[in-house]
Amino acid sequence: MLELATGTGLAMAAGLNAWVPLLGLGLLSRHTDLVALPGGWSWLENGWVLTVLGVLLLIEVLADKVPVLDSFNDAVQTVVRPTSGGIAFGAGATSETVTVQDPGTFVSSGQWLPVVLGIVLALVVHLVKATARVVSNASTGGAAAPALSTAEDVGAVALSALAVLLPVLVVVALLGLGVAGFLVVRASRRRRAARAARASG
Repeated sequence: MLELATGTGLAMAAGLNAWVPLLGLGLLSRHTDLVALPGGWSWLENGWVLTVLGVLLLIEVLADKVPVLDSFNDAVQTVVRPTSGGIAFGAGATSETVTVQDPGTFVSSGQWLPVVLGIVLALVVHLVKATARVVSNASTGGAAAPALSTAEDVGAVALSALAVLLPVLVVVALLGLGVAGFLVVRASRRRRAARAARASG
């Protein structure tokens, strides 16, 4: 079942940054023996695809660090990140990696199921990230946006690397993101409650 952990890690990474896991899979498959993409996903290692992904990654990294623009970017990415998560889960979970030598029948028999799982996982992570950004921008006037964005980029790279090299640790990362999501929701509720109290007072 390591292939599921691999797909999960890549989809979660896509929820933070749509292009990191796709670019990572493509580069690793093209230039190393760590990943062997199946035929249906081999287009990810095409030179032109890698170039486009690199440009999109650069745009995402820059746009996500500018207050206001980051919220607009998150709105656009509500479609992009889940789509990327579906692709990343489908490609990663059906690939042979350094830890997954024989992808199971769960991911190879029904190609649509891993894609749907990836879409859902990436969407959940994206919504947590976007909500956290709104709360942060409101409370810091956008000053924390560059630091948060950098942490998210690092998280996406780390999750992608773990998914390929140490997929078991993805489960630990998933628990951590669950806790983070809970804290973000609680902070958002407290903020709304404080605003309502000020308005009624």
